[in-house]
Amino acid sequence: MTKKILIIRFSSIGDIVLASPVFRCVKKQLPDAEVHFLTKLSYKIVTAANPYIDKFFYYDSNLEGVIVKLRAENYDYVIDLHNNIRSNKIKRAIGKETHTINKLTFQKLLLTQLNIDVMPDRHITLRSLDTVLPLGVTDDGGGLDYFIAPQYEVKPDDIPTGHLAGYIVIVIGATYFTKRFPEEKIIELCSKIDHPIILLGGKEDIESGKIIADTDTVKIYNACGKFNISESADIIKKAKLVISNDTGMQYIACALKRPVIALWGGTSPDLDVEPYYGEVFLSHQPKPIYDNIVLNLKCQPCSKYGLNKCPLDHFNCMQKINVEQLVEKVKDRI
Repeated sequence: MTKKILIIRFSSIGDIVLASPVFRCVKKQLPDAEVHFLTKLSYKIVTAANPYIDKFFYYDSNLEGVIVKLRAENYDYVIDLHNNIRSNKIKRAIGKETHTINKLTFQKLLLTQLNIDVMPDRHITLRSLDTVLPLGVTDDGGGLDYFIAPQYEVKPDDIPTGHLAGYIVIVIGATYFTKRFPEEKIIELCSKIDHPIILLGGKEDIESGKIIADTDTVKIYNACGKFNISESADIIKKAKLVISNDTGMQYIACALKRPVIALWGGTSPDLDVEPYYGEVFLSHQPKPIYDNIVLNLKCQPCSKYGLNKCPLDHFNCMQKINVEQLVEKVKDRI
């Protein structure tokens, strides 16, 4: 008998990608299940090509209208991977069996405000998968997923000819200041890397990308603001290495099984959000495929999401990252 399952995760890019194994594991292990997904309209592109999702619902501003549509579906189960006011309202309205992720709000508060680490050392992806254990669904070890629709595949003439033989991606953007590797540090890093570089970021990063790229317009291509999320993902898919702040693009790189150097500032892998590949893939790698560049200062992490300014006004978590050591990591990867 077919079971209808609603999975809720409103945002963000990274969190949706980190939850992607839930769709795959449910669909593969419960082949008769009908999997529906509710997210924000602004994140439609992140999962639009996912073959493990049978039907999509999008929330923009009319929550009551969404609830009316969801109630008409008569779900058997609701899997809440967001656990906020809106998702709880939806669960009450649907009135079916629900399983909800533990956001570990108290544990994260202790870590970010008092530097007391009582996190369970269980990655958020695995905690997302824990929500479907009552349905008999378990982790398949396959890691994260990101699917790129054919229309978003980047053509060779969309990037410089000199980069077609291979390039490194540096993701310079991030939502909050304390998650961004400083511009002057990126310029120093680029100057010491003897390899073509593509800068990725949003429209808000265009000017910063231009400043960085202008230091070497042959080696560095500023792609900030020129490609959408899935097009940027395709650029990442073809990269030799991805250097990234704590952003959704870091996790897309993991989903596409690219080597990653993750730069941590105001956030930290101690929040159980480090790069994630899945045990099956990792077991076949001759050496670790990612590096966490994190100084583990007493003031780090200062936030679970990032902040618009350093609370202590020094930003040592990023400013004191040794670029020479970072370059050695890059050389080792290349």
